[in-house]
Amino acid sequence: MTNDQRPTTINQKLMTNTQKLTLVVLRLAIGWHFLYEGLVKLANPNWTSAGYLLDSGGFLKGFFISLASNPDMLKIVDLLNIWGLILIGLGLILGLFTRTAIISGIVLMAFYYLSHPPFVGLKYAVPSDGSYLVINKMVIEGLALAVLLLFPTWKEWGVDRWVGRRRD
Repeated sequence: MTNDQRPTTINQKLMTNTQKLTLVVLRLAIGWHFLYEGLVKLANPNWTSAGYLLDSGGFLKGFFISLASNPDMLKIVDLLNIWGLILIGLGLILGLFTRTAIISGIVLMAFYYLSHPPFVGLKYAVPSDGSYLVINKMVIEGLALAVLLLFPTWKEWGVDRWVGRRRD
């Protein structure tokens, strides 16, 4: 049995080094996506979530439109969105507070999904990058984060691993 095929224990499951590496790379890729989206929004002084929120559809449309309609609340939403993306991205990339970053990422993806659900009959001002029916990239990224939550790669690579070892 080669070193790559030798299973190791992680979260009571047996995983090969290749499987662990693949999950770490997935975590890094999703982290980069979150971080980049946050930094782009931060770098643009004119960016606001108002247009996105006002274009909401589905059963929570009224809630999201009310957020955009209140200037004070919109400032809070914009701040939370920008810094949420940045901090989630950094957490995933660095493996720092990773469990919190993953759960926060899942919650953020759920909000994006609920604001713009890909249901038949709903039309949005900004065209999507594909034709979806119920499952879109928000669901897929949220599910990928759920997989990462089940297989704690931060115990293999990341600041959380180093902090955990120092505590022991």
